[in-house]
Amino acid sequence: MATDDMWIWDGGRVCLDFANTLRSRWRTTPVETLREPDDLTGWLREALLLAPATTEPATAAVLMSARRLRESVDRAVLAVTDGRLPTSGDVTLLNRSAAAAPRPALQLAITDDRLEPAGPTSVAADSALALALIAQDAVDLLLSAEIRRVRVCGADHCALRFLDRSPARNRRWCSMSRCGNRTKVRLHQARSRQTSPTTEN
Repeated sequence: MATDDMWIWDGGRVCLDFANTLRSRWRTTPVETLREPDDLTGWLREALLLAPATTEPATAAVLMSARRLRESVDRAVLAVTDGRLPTSGDVTLLNRSAAAAPRPALQLAITDDRLEPAGPTSVAADSALALALIAQDAVDLLLSAEIRRVRVCGADHCALRFLDRSPARNRRWCSMSRCGNRTKVRLHQARSRQTSPTTEN
């Protein structure tokens, strides 16, 4: 079973955070954090998509649906970000999934002196309906100008997807405190090794 600290919430949209539940996508075999139905239930609770009173766990069938939805979201988002159209299969799956729940009411938030959407505020009564909220968020992102701000983390051995909301639109890492600092330290150490004098025998 996955632990809460395996999940990363730096995507900037719930659909990107969901795509990031498959970690290390650069590997031949990525790391799956949604290994069991309970993992999916736990992630949906952490994402505040499940009603607090919900006690019914996800099923194995819902988990498989979640993984299919996740990969459709990821493929579609990367395609549109790259100026391409998503496949008809991914469009159909996203539309069908999004239609399963009502669209959440749009809310406002003030973050870093900027007005921006607060994200989905609806909660679902079960895991299957919570997946519909993720699909709705993905559809909204794909049709918005923000899709051009989706990035893949530039750090080696990361590849997390995130929304670049920096004013200059030049954010390179999913998180400065994680990948950004590690990359800078590694580059500094490499430069130090190259410039350090060699010891003569």
